Amino acid sequence: MSPRPEVWSNWAGDQRWAPAQVARPTSEAELVRVVGEARERGLTVRATGSRHSFTDIAATDGLMVDTSALRRVVAVDPATRRVTVEAGITLHALGPILAGHDLALENQGDIDTQAVAGALATATHGTGARFRNLSARAVGMRLVTADGDVLDLTEDSDPEALLAARVSLGALGVVSQVTLECSPLFTLERHDLPRPLGETLDRLDEHVDTHDHFELFVWPYTRAAMTRSTMRTANPPRPAPRWKREYDERLVQNGLLSLICRTGRRVPRAVPHLNRVMAAALTQAREQDHAYKVYACRRDVHFTETEYAIPRACAREALERAIELVERRRLPILFPFEMRFAAGDDALLSTAHGRDTCYIAAHQYVGMGYESFFRGFEEIMSSYGGRPHWGKRHYQTEATLRDRFPGWGRFQAVRARLDPDGVFANDYTRRVLGPVAAPVAP
Repeated sequence: MSPRPEVWSNWAGDQRWAPAQVARPTSEAELVRVVGEARERGLTVRATGSRHSFTDIAATDGLMVDTSALRRVVAVDPATRRVTVEAGITLHALGPILAGHDLALENQGDIDTQAVAGALATATHGTGARFRNLSARAVGMRLVTADGDVLDLTEDSDPEALLAARVSLGALGVVSQVTLECSPLFTLERHDLPRPLGETLDRLDEHVDTHDHFELFVWPYTRAAMTRSTMRTANPPRPAPRWKREYDERLVQNGLLSLICRTGRRVPRAVPHLNRVMAAALTQAREQDHAYKVYACRRDVHFTETEYAIPRACAREALERAIELVERRRLPILFPFEMRFAAGDDALLSTAHGRDTCYIAAHQYVGMGYESFFRGFEEIMSSYGGRPHWGKRHYQTEATLRDRFPGWGRFQAVRARLDPDGVFANDYTRRVLGPVAAPVAP
């Protein structure tokens, strides 16, 4: 009898797969060997880090490469502020290491459990109209290809491949190392403040343009927005007492939300009232600390999520239509819409490629229906040329996506060059990128 395969799942618990083989390399040389052996056996290869994606992007029936042991810091150059790390190090682990060298990531999202390579591959971002997503700061990558080569991609060695590899969906090879350009260590002052939704949207551009980072959360069936405004400062950190942060994050932000969500799942008709209770419980809060401690928030309540990147100019109209969708259909949605902003960048499959961007995310509590909601939300966002977050649920295909990304053809050319046999393909890449096309002869 053959050994029972390992069964893997993502953080939300709604994606499951059973790879034929699992490898846990501890060095680049070992990674090269296992990828080569998989190709010889005719197995496809996918890499995974923290498995925080909501899609099946990491799922495979072939070789699953667990990169979690590749978590070392390879080099730190204080003069250039460039740091080289192995692909499996998490953003959570990286923050204090950088701080120890008086460095910081320029920007990051509000979840820091992702592995660096996975965060890059899916175009993970934070918020801030003047700041690009995380992948834009990747100035070098080492990529293990199917034929056993280790490509050292830089802006000088192969700029086109680097632009593709920054946001690759894992379709070009397995990243072993990443070189990130960092910022000097800095402090953030964050102010969370409930505001009337209409007033917030009336002044949306002002809020976005006068703060380094700005985002807002809106629960359906309410007319309140929880705004989060953050500024960089030369002031030293002044962290809140540990007990207070534990109280706010564990009991209010997660404990109360968990209770409300469990109640709403049992009694869906009560959701509008429960959302108003949640919105009324939100209070003003301030935080001043090193950036990596302020960006990320605790997430104990599990959910599934979709998110779209749209032109910034469409932000208000798109959000109001999404809220109207929920309320018109009387959908039992217990999580808020989240709105964030980012500057345009040049990674070929970046969701912010070539345009200043507004991101709008929609969520649903685990165990509750989401497809009707997410499909309706997606239709609204698609009307603005919306690009789906690669690590979050969506129903797009290669046919619907290729015209939304100006760099689509260039990415496919790099893919055909680096992985002509589709060794790094899976159901997700075949669905959203299509099959690997034959390389074009020079």
